Amino acid sequence: MRTNTTVSELWGALPSGDKVQRFTLRNAQGMKITVSDFGGTLLGWHAPDRSGRLDDILLGHDTPTDYWNSRAFIGALIGRWANRIGGARFTLDGIEYTLDRNEGNNLLHGGSSGFDRALWEVEPDNGGLSLRYESPEGDAGFPGAVQVEVHYTLDDDGTLTIDYRGVSDAPTPLNLTNHAYFNLNGRDLDIRGHMLSIGADHFLEVDDELIPIGLAEVAGNAFDFRTSAPIGARLDWPHAQLARAGGFDHCYVLSGEVGSLRPVANVYDPASGREMDVLTTERGMQFYTGNFLAGELGKDGTVYGKHAAFCLETGGFPDEVNSAHPEPAIIRPGQIYRQTTQYRVGLRNER
Repeated sequence: MRTNTTVSELWGALPSGDKVQRFTLRNAQGMKITVSDFGGTLLGWHAPDRSGRLDDILLGHDTPTDYWNSRAFIGALIGRWANRIGGARFTLDGIEYTLDRNEGNNLLHGGSSGFDRALWEVEPDNGGLSLRYESPEGDAGFPGAVQVEVHYTLDDDGTLTIDYRGVSDAPTPLNLTNHAYFNLNGRDLDIRGHMLSIGADHFLEVDDELIPIGLAEVAGNAFDFRTSAPIGARLDWPHAQLARAGGFDHCYVLSGEVGSLRPVANVYDPASGREMDVLTTERGMQFYTGNFLAGELGKDGTVYGKHAAFCLETGGFPDEVNSAHPEPAIIRPGQIYRQTTQYRVGLRNER
C-alpha cells in the first residue's frame, strides 16, 4: 500500500548556475526519502531503529556543489553504462566505438559526464516521482540517442521501488543502476558489523583494473554469502581478490530467473535492528564496500572513511559488452530496456 506524499523545494545551485530541486517522499510509517533532480540522486533515507529513532541510512553530501565536486557517484542514477567497460571501447555490429576514459584506460559509470551529472526532468507521479532524461547520439562515445525514464516510489512497508525504462534509435549498450551507499546503523560509519546474505553461487573475478577476467565459485571462500555472515569478518579473510580491490568490489551472478522480480540479498544491522531486503529483475549485482571512500566529504561536515558504507548495485555484468555473450547488454530500436529493483527497509522481528 502506498500513502506517501511528495514535496518539492529549491535546494541550491550548481557551479554553472543551474538551479537544483529537492523532492521528498514520505510514507505512513514516518520514513522520508529525499531525491534531487541533479543526477536523479538519492540524497537521504530516514528510517526508524528498534527504539523508534529516525536516522539517515544513506551517505551523501550537503550541497549540490559538493555532489558536483565529488566523483564517488554517491546516490546517483548511473548510465549509460553502470560499472566498467575495459579499454573504454567495444565493437557492435562490426563497428568499433571509443568511449570516454575516466578511470585510467577504462570507462566507469558512464564516463566523466554520465547520467549522474545530468539535470533530470522530474515530476510527481501517483505518490512517487518520474524522472526523464535524453542522452544524445555520441554521449560519452556511445551510439544512438537514448531516452530514459526512472520511477521512484516509497510504499508504507518501507519498500523503495526503482523502475527503469529506456529506448534507443540505434543499437547501443545500456545498463542502468543506482549507486546508493547504505549504512543501516545511521550513526556508526562502519559497516563491519552488518550481516549480509547474497543469493549467488558465482562471482566475477577481476584484474588489477577491476575488469572481469572469469567466473569463480563462492563456495569455501570469503565471497560466500549464501548464508548470512558479518561483512567485517569476510573483509579480513586472506583472498587475492580482496587484496586487489581493497575489499569487495565484485559482481555476483544472481540466482533465480532473470527478468523476474526476486529476493537476491539481505542485510541486517544488529546494533539498530534495521534490516534491508533487495529484490531485482537483474542478472548481476555489484557488492562494493566503499573501498575508495577515505577522505570523502560527507553530510554535516563528516569525512567518510574506508568501509563507511556498502553498495548493492543491480544490473548487467561489468564489461559485458566485451564478453563472449554481449547481446543481453545491447538494446536495439523497437526494444525497451526494463529493470526493476526494490530496497525494502524495516526492523527484524527479534522475538
